[in-house]
Amino acid sequence: MSHISDTFDPAAAAKAARKERLFHSINRAAGWLNVFGLGWIVPIVKIAAGDNVSEQLGELKRQLLVPLAGILVFLAAWAFLAPKVQTSLGAIPGPLAVVQQAGALWTDHLAERQKAADFYARQDARNAQLVAEGKADMVKTRAYTGKPTYIDQIVTSLFTVGLGFLIGTLIAVPVGIASGLSKTFNGAINPLIQIFKPVSPLAWLPIVTMVVSAVYLNPSDLLPKSLVISAVTVTLCSLWPTIINTALGVSSIDKDLVNVGKVLQLSTFTTIRKLVLPSALPLIFTGLRLSLGVGWMVLIAAEMLAQNPGLGKFVWDEFQNGSSASLARIMVAVFTIGILGFILDRLMYALQSAFTFTSNR
Repeated sequence: MSHISDTFDPAAAAKAARKERLFHSINRAAGWLNVFGLGWIVPIVKIAAGDNVSEQLGELKRQLLVPLAGILVFLAAWAFLAPKVQTSLGAIPGPLAVVQQAGALWTDHLAERQKAADFYARQDARNAQLVAEGKADMVKTRAYTGKPTYIDQIVTSLFTVGLGFLIGTLIAVPVGIASGLSKTFNGAINPLIQIFKPVSPLAWLPIVTMVVSAVYLNPSDLLPKSLVISAVTVTLCSLWPTIINTALGVSSIDKDLVNVGKVLQLSTFTTIRKLVLPSALPLIFTGLRLSLGVGWMVLIAAEMLAQNPGLGKFVWDEFQNGSSASLARIMVAVFTIGILGFILDRLMYALQSAFTFTSNR
């Protein structure tokens, strides 16, 4: 016993305990970093914390270096092949030209913001002078009516897809729950889902345009008619994955849970809130992620034809413009659409991970 107590090092034990707690914290954070596509940070942190270097370098290679190599190969192939393809507007722009146009669009945005600031400064000065001269009745306040910038168009597209997605969710989740709980309701609605699910936004758009034009007679500045048309088209094309996955999730819950609800004589609303939704939530969020992805793809075509001042209209205007910079600007829009689509998917995945924590950890 005395030999064991002599070899015990309290300082080393405390250090080992601290290290164990540190790695436990890193592993907990790793789940959320992976959700946001930042899992490659974990190996770096673990190396700094004293973990096995060769093992973590292999993980870093898998999560960061290999994807970066793929991106670099793509950029090299793009830069090499682009000048060889000639179009009516000139050669396909390479990466450098696209980056330059992205910078030009940002510069245009800052210049337009400065024009707006100057306009309001002049207006405030003029109104202040009128008030000082006792002519307060002549004071007028007008909104700046400059052209929307590329950043404004991004915001418009995000707002439009968000509105369409929200409307679709409010329709799809209750319909999916009813379809999952009732075989009769499911049998009635399933043919409609199968018929309307493959319909293109280009087919929906003329119908939506006529209906919205007939019903939405007094459009507001916040919700102009072109935005509502685009949002409703997004709704009609994106709600089907949520309906299908919600119905599947609800119909797959443990029947014993439903029987418990019947034994306890729970109301339908309480049964859905306490038993059905928690069990079906993972599949519901899967449907929501799919619906958001579909809605984001549909949005661009809808904005092109409805002339909603978002990214779709930007692409269409540049195509019609036909200037030497148009191709590069369209490619900026393509990358913007792709990156924003990725971010939206990661945000939805983060919500799924937060609300279905036990099933994902």
